[in-house]
Amino acid sequence: MKYYPIKNTNLNVSNIIMGNMRITQLSLSEIEKLIRTAMDEGINFFDHADIYGGGECEELFSNAIQMNADIREKMILQSKCGINTKDNYFDFSKEHILKSVDGILKRLKTDYLDILLLHRPDPLMEPEEVAEAFEELHNSGKVNYFGVSNHNPAQIDLLQKYISQKLVVNQLQLSIAHTPLIDSGIALNMNIDQSVNRDSSILEYCRLNDITIQAWSPYQNGFFKGPFLGDVENFPELNEVIDNIAEKYEVTNTAIATAWITRHPANIQVVLGTTNAQRLKDACKGSDIPLTRDEWYKIYKAAGNIVP
Repeated sequence: MKYYPIKNTNLNVSNIIMGNMRITQLSLSEIEKLIRTAMDEGINFFDHADIYGGGECEELFSNAIQMNADIREKMILQSKCGINTKDNYFDFSKEHILKSVDGILKRLKTDYLDILLLHRPDPLMEPEEVAEAFEELHNSGKVNYFGVSNHNPAQIDLLQKYISQKLVVNQLQLSIAHTPLIDSGIALNMNIDQSVNRDSSILEYCRLNDITIQAWSPYQNGFFKGPFLGDVENFPELNEVIDNIAEKYEVTNTAIATAWITRHPANIQVVLGTTNAQRLKDACKGSDIPLTRDEWYKIYKAAGNIVP
């Protein structure tokens, strides 16, 4: 397992994250096995959100692992807030953030979060309110560090103008079959669809500003169109290339799909959503596979992207 520091923190993190969005599908014993497997494989970072299972995922996680001080100090816990699922809107009000964090801490059976992320941009955000909430959470010891999810550069700058804490993480969608973070930079100034800048150069922005990117849905085709691994109908060439490279490294296709992301010099963390212990192990083998430049580009092109 490869580790590196999240800049502007004292956290040394695994580049593979266990995501907990789907653990309601499992029994407590199965969840415990999944967590133990993750830790045995070297994962020290666990991602949550207050909306996952309506909060049930956080509670199941802490119950399954029988959360205590000894276990807690071995984990880096991150959760997200800012979505009102009852009425289906985003809410960055001070009241909502503070209430959400108290609920998260209670469900996770911990006194503090290592990182709190704002889940999706709230167009009605008043950054002064967010600053007040963050200040209170930080001063009380409830949250050590802060970040965002699915935010563009201007949204981050607007927040950072008012809050005193450095935003250290941005969680963004990235997989071999969903690469807008990369596409327009490669095909700049060309009159093709790939050249359209859909994300305001957020990848480069995060690197310039020491913000760690976390890649969610690393095996998905687009916005929840299904996994691309094994989908030979829609991605025949991509699967053939991945399978050939997997054979070379003596790993599964899941490991190569993971390695394609971890190979990037931005030190991107990969958020796994699997509830299958073996697939989690397979993914972890991609933590530090040294894909060559030729292999990385071969995979990128096999997904249907142009390298001019």
